[in-house]
Amino acid sequence: MQALSLAVHIPLVCFGVAFPAMVLYMEGLYVRTGDPLYKVIAKRWSKVMLILFAVGAVTGTILSFELGLLWPEFMERFGEVFGMAFALEGVAFFLEAIFIAIYVYGWDRISPRAHLLTGIPVVIAGFTGSLMVIGVNGWMNDPGGFELDSDGNVTGVNPFAAFVNSNVWHEWVHMYLAGFLVAGFIVAGVYAFSWLRGHRDRFRQVAMVVPLTFACLAAPIQVVVGDWAGRTVAEEQPTKLAAFEGLEQTTRGADLRLGGIMIGDEIYGSVSIPDGLSLLAHHDPNAEVEGLNAVPADERPPVPVVRNAFQVMIGIGTGLALLAVVYLVTAVRRGRPPRSKWFYIAVVAAGPAALVALIAGWIVTEVGRQPWIVYRVMRVSEAVTGAEGIPVGYATLALVYAALAVIVLYLLRRLAHRPIELEAESAARGVDDGSG
Repeated sequence: MQALSLAVHIPLVCFGVAFPAMVLYMEGLYVRTGDPLYKVIAKRWSKVMLILFAVGAVTGTILSFELGLLWPEFMERFGEVFGMAFALEGVAFFLEAIFIAIYVYGWDRISPRAHLLTGIPVVIAGFTGSLMVIGVNGWMNDPGGFELDSDGNVTGVNPFAAFVNSNVWHEWVHMYLAGFLVAGFIVAGVYAFSWLRGHRDRFRQVAMVVPLTFACLAAPIQVVVGDWAGRTVAEEQPTKLAAFEGLEQTTRGADLRLGGIMIGDEIYGSVSIPDGLSLLAHHDPNAEVEGLNAVPADERPPVPVVRNAFQVMIGIGTGLALLAVVYLVTAVRRGRPPRSKWFYIAVVAAGPAALVALIAGWIVTEVGRQPWIVYRVMRVSEAVTGAEGIPVGYATLALVYAALAVIVLYLLRRLAHRPIELEAESAARGVDDGSG
């Protein structure tokens, strides 16, 4: 149930943290140039932003209830450790809700510059709220800010120390960039698909280029942040790193095995790079890398799941970075996007691919920590509920999410079929057409 909820909610988080910045950038172009087309696009996107925010509020509320219902022992023992972060996330959520309403319903009711300023808190709130939640997840991977007495009770709680852990910064930057990748490539992919169908007006060109540029600037940086994250995992969670690579024995000068699929204890179809894992993990080709054999069997994660998900994430991330390089080089040298049909097909595919990489990355993070819910402090088996009726709850949850998906698709399709010319005419006159 938790995995299902996370798989639904996390893509919405990506749009929550990244899409407002794109909308605000587009409106900033309108304020700076006076070109009504930028306002048309920003106005349309703001409605999409509102729809996805509303759905994200529903899925986020479900997740908050699941924390108490599915993990009662976890919440009872450690709630006061990370409660501050969740409380601040709630404050950020309500601030975002207030200003997103002002922003969406304020079109043509306040001056353009004042309207632009109302969007800034939306960006900041999404930015801050995600940081709070990532801080809790980072704490689960590197627990601190508390002590345990002889009976296992939590004492000496320091919520700030719990929040400022070794994992929070790389996880947060990694997730924030992932937000721009997912939101940017999905939005760009919609307009690239329209381009392939022969709709090649300026509206679609601008609406594709802006999110695509955001995503393509983020993709190469994500590779560097991924290296930072990997080295942190190597230092703080060496068993998880061993699961990434399917490394059974502790090895000095460990090889890096790229690609392939792991079935059981065997890896098929991979390419081995001598000393590559030691070099990536410790920047030393002769460094020792701890293997799975360093911990008892009951403290190891399900290695095939973790390794295969890791390879999917790395493979897609590399592909997106290469696509970004092609786009950025062409844009700099020729002042326009590539014109090849295959480039636009790749942009269309990049959106779903980025989403798959996002989910795979969270599988790596969460499943790679198993069997611990709080790393080396509390096992999942100790934290999970013993209540019956979970299958019924799971089926109900699946139906709720299916209904939400239908509603969102209906609203987005209805918005997409609205004639662009009507909005453009309204924007050019500076008059509210009733849709703001």
